[in-house]
Amino acid sequence: MVKRKESEPNPMKNRTTMERKSERELVVTRTFDAPARIVFEAWTNPELFKQWWVPKSMGMFLRSCEMDVRTGGGYRLVFGHDSSNPDEFFGRYIEVTPHSRLVWTNDEGGDGGPVTTVTFEEKGGRTLLVMHELYPSKEALDAAGTGAADAMGETFEQLDELLATLGASAGGS
Repeated sequence: MVKRKESEPNPMKNRTTMERKSERELVVTRTFDAPARIVFEAWTNPELFKQWWVPKSMGMFLRSCEMDVRTGGGYRLVFGHDSSNPDEFFGRYIEVTPHSRLVWTNDEGGDGGPVTTVTFEEKGGRTLLVMHELYPSKEALDAAGTGAADAMGETFEQLDELLATLGASAGGS
């Protein structure tokens, strides 16, 4: 039952891999050429998050980004193509361990939303990021489809671009 998919290969770029680990689990993995503290900051600072989260090819933008990144805090993301029919994602942070781990709920789906865990493991100035989504049932994961997972490749490329500019502005550190 293990399905694996990789983003378009580019010899100069890191690759995003997606793997369905079980009937309820999806894992997305990517290495970024930046220290864990900078990658973590891009996930937890609303101004940085807005710059990379929504795939540009979808023609949407993040209209609002509220993040209270602490255990027990909440988040709300509002995005869309224009002012009509915005989509919202919201939930609460279950665990926040600076520079190494984030865990949050995805409450917009009610009881059918996954719990997302993102880990940041630094090795030699590069960060291995693993995003694990655990759905309440096989049906919930099947209903989510692969669209959002497929978009992660582009989203993570946008994060790569942002991290390059942050590294440059931080003097390469």
